[in-house]
Amino acid sequence: MQEQNFEVKNRQIQQRFSELKKTSPEKFQARLNLSWSNWGFGREDLRESAKRLEKAGVPFIELHGNHYGPDIGYKVDETLAILGDHGLRVSGVCGMFSADNDLASNRAACRQAAVDYLRREIPFTQEVGGSYLLVVPGAVGRPKAYDDVEMERSAETLAMCGDWFLERGIKAAIEPIRAAETSLVHTISDAKRYIQAVDHPGIAHINGDVYHMQSGESHIGEAVLDAGDKLVNLHFADSNRCALGEGSMDVCSIIRALYLIGHNQSGRFVTFEPLGPGGDPYPAMYGKPDKAKLDALVFTSIQYFRECEELVLSE
Repeated sequence: MQEQNFEVKNRQIQQRFSELKKTSPEKFQARLNLSWSNWGFGREDLRESAKRLEKAGVPFIELHGNHYGPDIGYKVDETLAILGDHGLRVSGVCGMFSADNDLASNRAACRQAAVDYLRREIPFTQEVGGSYLLVVPGAVGRPKAYDDVEMERSAETLAMCGDWFLERGIKAAIEPIRAAETSLVHTISDAKRYIQAVDHPGIAHINGDVYHMQSGESHIGEAVLDAGDKLVNLHFADSNRCALGEGSMDVCSIIRALYLIGHNQSGRFVTFEPLGPGGDPYPAMYGKPDKAKLDALVFTSIQYFRECEELVLSE
C-alpha cells in the first residue's frame, strides 16, 4: 500500500482544486468569510468579545442564541450598537438546544419550549442582520435516544416553525453532532435525511462542524463536498477542539474542499468554535472568562487559518 485511504482522498481533492484554479481562476478572488461563535466566551460582556474580534481582524460574529425566555437574551438595539462600534456584522445565531427545549423530546412541554425558543430566536436573527440560525434536532448532552421515533417527532416539531424561517429570510442550518453528545443526526448524510423528513422549504441548509465530522465522517473534505450548496456555515477548531495549530486537523484539505463548493461567497461562513476537549460543551456558556487565554485562542486560530488559506491558494 503506497497511500493510506485518507491520503488518496486528500490527493483527489487537491487535484480537483488545482484543476478548478486553472479553468476558473475568477472563483478564487474572494477569501472565505471568517466568523467567531461567542458563546464559548462564557459570561464575558459582549463589548469585550467584540473588542477582541475587532483586534484580531474577524469581520463577523455568530451570536449566542440566548433568548431562553421572553425577558432573557440580547436586545436588538443594544447588540447592534455594540457590534457597530467595533465594525462587526452578524453571520448568524448559534441556536442552543438542551433537554429543556428538545425538538425530539417525548415530553410535549419540552417540544413546546423548543417552538417558543425558535419563535423568539428567528426574528432576533433577522433583526440583527444574521443569515442563518443553527438548529440541533436533538438535545446536546443527551446521547441516549428516548425511543425509536424521536427523528419523526423532531422533524414534525421543526416543520411547525418552517414558515417563520421563510417569512424572515433566515436559513435553518441543521447541525450534525457527534454521537457522544446527541442521539440523532450525526453526519452530513443524516442531516440531509432529516431535512427530507421535515419536508418544508424553510428547512434546507446545514451547519457543519469539523470537530463532530472527524467522529462521524470517513473524510471531512469529502463530507464538505457532499454538503455542497446546503452548507451555509462550518464550525472550526483543531482536532482536540482547541486553537488551530494545537492539534492534527488537516486544515488545508478542508479549505480546498470549501473553495470547490464555492463557499467563499457572501452569506457563507467559516466560524470558529474551539470549545476545548470533553463531553457536553454547554457548561462553557456559563464559564468565567479568562481574557488572556481567550485573546490567545482567537489571535492564534485566525492567523493559523489565514496562513493555511494563503498557502493553499498559492499552490
